[in-house]
Amino acid sequence: MIDHVVLFKLRPEVDGERVDWMMRETRLRLLKIPSVLAIRTGRSLDACSDWDFFLSVSLDSPERLTSFSREKRYQGLLDEVIAPNTCGRLILDFQTDPGENPLLL
Repeated sequence: MIDHVVLFKLRPEVDGERVDWMMRETRLRLLKIPSVLAIRTGRSLDACSDWDFFLSVSLDSPERLTSFSREKRYQGLLDEVIAPNTCGRLILDFQTDPGENPLLL
């Protein structure tokens, strides 16, 4: 299993209502992609954190991650929902199955 986690820094003008919309819109759009096994979004509880918003997508292989990253619906979400409301991001990809070498999958 692969977890694709992206942390975002929100623009100063983005309020809680806008974050709620981003969370809903992200879930709605990404759940339409067949390779997505699970999606989670959320906001930071730490007011001092640089990373205010996150999304996490579970996929079954590194190959699926590669195709997901190029998926038009994902790119549309980034362009239409995420980019206008954020000013920074950190992308982290994790292999979550113990004992498996992610480079051999």
